[in-house]
Amino acid sequence: MFTMAQTPRKAGCFQLDEKFMRRAIELARKGTGFVNPNPLVGAVIVKDGRIIGEGYHARYGEPHAERNALKNCIESPAGADIYVTLEPCCHHGKQPPCTDALIEAGIKNVYIGSADPNPLVAGKGTEKLRKNGINVTENVLRAECDALNDIFFCYITKHRPYVILKTAMTIDGRTATRTGDSKWITNELSRSDVHKTRKRVSAIMTGINTVLSDDPMLNCRTENPSDPVRVICDSHLRIPMESRIIKTACDIPTVIATVSEDRERISRIKAAGAEVIVTGGGRVDLHALMIELAERGLDSVLVEGGATLHGAMLDVGLCDLLQVYIAPKVIGSADARPVIAGRGAELIRDAHIFSAPEITRFGGDIMLSYKRLR
Repeated sequence: MFTMAQTPRKAGCFQLDEKFMRRAIELARKGTGFVNPNPLVGAVIVKDGRIIGEGYHARYGEPHAERNALKNCIESPAGADIYVTLEPCCHHGKQPPCTDALIEAGIKNVYIGSADPNPLVAGKGTEKLRKNGINVTENVLRAECDALNDIFFCYITKHRPYVILKTAMTIDGRTATRTGDSKWITNELSRSDVHKTRKRVSAIMTGINTVLSDDPMLNCRTENPSDPVRVICDSHLRIPMESRIIKTACDIPTVIATVSEDRERISRIKAAGAEVIVTGGGRVDLHALMIELAERGLDSVLVEGGATLHGAMLDVGLCDLLQVYIAPKVIGSADARPVIAGRGAELIRDAHIFSAPEITRFGGDIMLSYKRLR
């Protein structure tokens, strides 16, 4: 937990390190929904055991956490320590390097939670700090800091959005009755939690069948909301011009992904304010679509489709996190709608493998959150 250049610290110091880093994590979360495709980052400046400055990355394009913390200091930060959830940047982007600000401020010790996988940083930030006489301690609450930025790490290392598949089902694994009725399977607490996830991501995606059956808005309804870009997989451009998605396309950024080359139809959709992405093949090429979205700076996609879209995403390996909300209800019937369709696995050994779930309760409902392993 300390570098060769540092003196070993007493056990109580590590408890304080964790206390201050947890505060930095708390601050980092305040940027949720506003910094994409940048990471969530929080910073706390401490002098003589007292917090003298705090900051977080509040909005994409604006100053980073370290510079905000320095700006908010109530006294000189010279000789102080800083706790930051992610390795400080050392390159010029929309903002100047945070390493330069820390060096100029006379910071003595830097405590870092996560390493930054961005090739422009990736160890170079810590190296620059050390070369300028600053002590650096890495991996303070590493797992908790890493958990802040699953989205950013995927986007940077895999060059595609982080994909969350979300579904709501009954105990017997149904998402709707045989007549198609699905409102509401889960309770208000569960539905409120889904909107928190919508705020966290850059885009929300569904299939045309969901649009035709539910006519959803796919917006974010939380305190201080941040609407994700809406992406509709509509291979044959069946989306009604009178749908709420099209009617609000001028207000909420909307993308229609299709294989159709119907120029007249495409023109009408564009005139309504939506963007159209055409991929090859008989159905929307999901891999090509993800690349297109990444190139537009969309670092994460919440998929709220039906069994067909969820199955298709799993079939092509596009799932990083699976969120399953389960209500204490049973629908029954072999004709009721299942959770996942698609091609699926022929053998058990070919099944998609996920981690043990994290379990969250929402009243009578539970939410199981699984990370995809393979």
